[in-house]
Amino acid sequence: MPDSQLAQTVAALQPRARTELAELVAFKSVADFAQFPKSESERAAHWIADALQAEGFEDVALLDTPDGTQSVYGHLPGPAGAPTVLLYAHYDVQPPLDEDAWISPPFELTERDGRWYGRGAADCKGGMIMHLTALRALKEHGGVPVNIKVIAEGSEEQGTGGLERYAEAHPELLTADAIVIGDSGNFRAGLPTVTATLRGMTMVHVQVDTLEGNLHSGQFGGAAPDALAALIRILDSLRAEDGSTTVHGLAADATWDGLQYSDADFRKDAKVLDGVELIGTGTVADRLWARPAVTVLGIDCPPVVGATPSVHASARALVSLRVPPGIDAADATKLLAAHLEGAAPWGARVGVEQVGQGQPFRADTTSPAYASMAAALREAYDGKEMQTSGLGGSIPLCNTLAGLYPEAEILLIGLSEPEAQIHAVNESVSPDELERLSLAEALFLQRLAERG
Repeated sequence: MPDSQLAQTVAALQPRARTELAELVAFKSVADFAQFPKSESERAAHWIADALQAEGFEDVALLDTPDGTQSVYGHLPGPAGAPTVLLYAHYDVQPPLDEDAWISPPFELTERDGRWYGRGAADCKGGMIMHLTALRALKEHGGVPVNIKVIAEGSEEQGTGGLERYAEAHPELLTADAIVIGDSGNFRAGLPTVTATLRGMTMVHVQVDTLEGNLHSGQFGGAAPDALAALIRILDSLRAEDGSTTVHGLAADATWDGLQYSDADFRKDAKVLDGVELIGTGTVADRLWARPAVTVLGIDCPPVVGATPSVHASARALVSLRVPPGIDAADATKLLAAHLEGAAPWGARVGVEQVGQGQPFRADTTSPAYASMAAALREAYDGKEMQTSGLGGSIPLCNTLAGLYPEAEILLIGLSEPEAQIHAVNESVSPDELERLSLAEALFLQRLAERG
């Protein structure tokens, strides 16, 4: 780490950071209240509100957003005339998936092999701790030199748009000169990276109906149209033989000219099994950051255990489509729905319902704030130069903020490097990354104040 008093202070704050991250990870704040109690998300929101109040934030509030979740807001006044910086993170997390597959309990922060494991440790409760650590370090060295606003979202992982709609209805709330989105990550641990682009996304339910009710497969199978079989054919039509996404009318041939991702590194990061091929064409960077990608997230059908010999009358799936900058997510949704409906075999009835959507995003990496961030990351990472990459995931709020505040400079950093395995079992965060990025954020805020 750099030999500076600020760096030493950030290092001294790491035990507190670990303790508080453990407290925050312990809340099962999955914003799908059919799976986890709403009270878990509410407790996480209250924890963040209390933490902001303890740091001297004013106007701390739990904002009831239109999707039934809460976002946490607070304002920390800085010197008169100083810039205003909005710091973003989200406290909701993905479900733990198969809890038995976790080496340690998903909602219990556990140190192992130099990393801290737990759901949300990197995505994005660690981002909230990063913000708090940076601010605390600055307070010990003359105070926070800019005006700070913090917004912690409660439903980012669900893509239900609660905070976007709230911000649109209250545009004065999040105004800022610069916005730091703490929800992306370095291209590789130890390589300082800002995210230049985000894919947008749309999610739809596709419902297939063929019969008034299930039928005995011995008595009717062979002539009765099977809704589950129809659904499988529809979903299969979304991919070419090589696995490329093929939605009729949706361009899928763009290329990525920036930082590249080797096949070997990707196979290692994604833990692809030996002998299993990668899907799609073009470079890995093309496929992740420049082209659309479809994923079947779930299918409603009987599990193998307890299944009966029946021809199924109905079946349903949740389908996600990621879209790169240059493609409008609303247009992509229409094309996806038309494709799904047009691919129905045997005259099966198909209904498509949109359940989530977010636009892609492209940052202006030539803005002055990026020069300040580059200098901050260079110091925090022992002279390593800042890299820019894309991010295959989506942060719908980015486009909302860019539309509401076109003069604001938006920067994306965070803790979700490949080893973090976000959204998967055994998610973890690197303590070194948390320390360095907390320092980088503090240095960035100092440089931004100097720039004025």
